[in-house]
Amino acid sequence: MTQVYHLDLNDKKIQGARLALLPGDPFRSQIIADAVSGLYGTKNEKLAWKREFCTYLAEVKGKKILVTSTGIGGPSTSIAIDELAQLGVHTFLRVGTTGAIQDYIDIGDVIITSGSVRLDGASTHYAPIEYPAVAHYQVLNALIEGAKKAKVKYHVGVTASSDTFYPGEERHDSFTGFVLRRFKGSTEEWQRLHVLNYEMESSTVLTLTAAMGLRGGCVTGVINRVGTAKITKKYLRAGEENVIKAAIVAVEYLL
Repeated sequence: MTQVYHLDLNDKKIQGARLALLPGDPFRSQIIADAVSGLYGTKNEKLAWKREFCTYLAEVKGKKILVTSTGIGGPSTSIAIDELAQLGVHTFLRVGTTGAIQDYIDIGDVIITSGSVRLDGASTHYAPIEYPAVAHYQVLNALIEGAKKAKVKYHVGVTASSDTFYPGEERHDSFTGFVLRRFKGSTEEWQRLHVLNYEMESSTVLTLTAAMGLRGGCVTGVINRVGTAKITKKYLRAGEENVIKAAIVAVEYLL
């Protein structure tokens, strides 16, 4: 029996699940699992919660799936993916929230990442920076179909995936308000290069899964935009609800 340390899981516990939905927030694991149960009339079970890693076992159309939180950022995300892969999981869908940087993207819209700008460090421990962080075509297609079927407004394109929430996303509302020279003007640069959004895990998910010969993808719900007010409960709920709807339906195409 294979047992992994950080997730506190083994291959017996996961009951043959080969697909994992990956929220960042551990409290979102139950929200997603309950949404799956509500849509398909099935039960779910909490398998483990250790550190930032909270895992639920759910069921879609007779197939077991996992919902495992990754915590924030690349390092913990890499642990979750690596250990789930050790247990036999081969398909990974990040289900998270994001900040849009294009004016035409609204709060509550869903962004399906086709590829990521690798502003992280964890992925470089699995593949050199020249290696592209791209979504698996089957996962990308499934997420598009899932968004269509769930009837949520979506956008497909490139995401900037940063290791840090403040300087890496050129935010000045940090403790010091200081942004390093290398990041000054970076948001305008990404906008001109048609990058859609900022988030913190997609480059790790996409690089690791591609490098390991697995299937990976990322879908996020927009909860704020550059130049708008801070994140509110209303904005968070809108982005979270729509991205969960799209992700759950997408699973049907990947089982």
